[in-house]
Amino acid sequence: MASRYHEVYEGWKRDPVGFWAEAAKAIDWDKPAEKVFDPAQGVYGRWFVGASCNTCYNAIDRHVAGGRADQLALIHDSAITGTIRKFTYAELKREVVALASVMRHRGVGKGDRVIIYMPMVAEAAIAMLACARLGAVHSVVFGGFASHELATRIDDAKPKLIVSASCGLEPGRIVAYKPLLDKAIEMSKHKPDACLILQREQLRCEMKDNYDIDYADAVARERAAGANVDCVPVLATDPLYIIYTSGTTGQPKGIVRDNGGHMVALKWTMDNEFGVKPGEVFWAASDVGWVVGHSYIVYGPLLHGCTSVLFEGKPIGTPDAGTYWRVISEHGVVALFTAPTAFRAIKGQDPKGEFVPKYDLSKFRTLFLAGERADPETIKWAEQKLDRPVIDHWWQTETGSPMTINPAGLGLLPVKYGSPGVPIPGYDIRILDDAGHEVPRGTLGNVVV
Repeated sequence: MASRYHEVYEGWKRDPVGFWAEAAKAIDWDKPAEKVFDPAQGVYGRWFVGASCNTCYNAIDRHVAGGRADQLALIHDSAITGTIRKFTYAELKREVVALASVMRHRGVGKGDRVIIYMPMVAEAAIAMLACARLGAVHSVVFGGFASHELATRIDDAKPKLIVSASCGLEPGRIVAYKPLLDKAIEMSKHKPDACLILQREQLRCEMKDNYDIDYADAVARERAAGANVDCVPVLATDPLYIIYTSGTTGQPKGIVRDNGGHMVALKWTMDNEFGVKPGEVFWAASDVGWVVGHSYIVYGPLLHGCTSVLFEGKPIGTPDAGTYWRVISEHGVVALFTAPTAFRAIKGQDPKGEFVPKYDLSKFRTLFLAGERADPETIKWAEQKLDRPVIDHWWQTETGSPMTINPAGLGLLPVKYGSPGVPIPGYDIRILDDAGHEVPRGTLGNVVV
């Protein structure tokens, strides 16, 4: 089909406020915005000022009420343990409500911070959604981080509660999380009130009396008691989460993302940029500790009424270079979003792509790559072996969703190797010389957003 990109992008440029006001109709609001955009608020202005909403309601409750109760919401596929767990929207709501009830009994409420330090298990996503339900602010810390990194984030976010697990799993080894967590709390000046610990069978941990709470026991008790926790309305401009940059260049920076604008943007990207429809299966092979995991494992797909895959494994070695094709085939994935590194690893182990034809990829439409530069050779290899469009795109923690992409939902433009696509609504991107003047096309310069 001919791409609608240019007309849509020009429409946004002409009237950005009208554009996002229209996009906001796809979200359920407790109270509509008094002002779609207020340039006077803060350094950058604020979106949907005066509106109130709840992200968990939009990600789960409205789908349960609107006919998707029995549709799968989340598939936890652990290639490392060889297990698969599936949750319908109704089942996911039950788990989130039970955990939210546990948190509420521990005094967690609107505006309180909760650190989530977990491996790639379904409970990590459930914990994020339970925080959103209560109006609490979650900060997910990548499960592979050592005690010092975790302590830095504890001192900055000052969480009331930490949700963690006894261990994480890597191919061929078990990573004990609890000693790392205990040491981090010891190192930090701020002390959380309690820790909620998910005991994993692969390595159980010692629990501290009157401090560590068994996740499964506590949640089971609330579930059995028929706990009910309504979604707490928050302002569109209230924070949903804090995510820290890596800290490689100094102190990690906490990026604070709000509720309203975040939902509107993500919901819009699912259809228009990734070309995925409600009810379809979307898989972002990332980690919940990174922004991709926040946006496209948890919030984006669920806001859109999709089924999301949460994968615990690696592109190779769990057990082989065909694991991605197994997941796509088994769960009927229509779009995969992963890092170019993953495909370089698969190509390295299976250069002829011999694993690809062993699986039924008939539902699979598009491969999206981001996270670092996608070199043309990797894209060409993936295109040839998969016989599908391979789309590079560009964004970062600070933006929360793509700045440039070849927008599948608006109709693909020709693929240009080495290019991460075109700017999308929300981003006016120019190439300037050192004096700040625009350079002619085809000339190197500074990327300015």
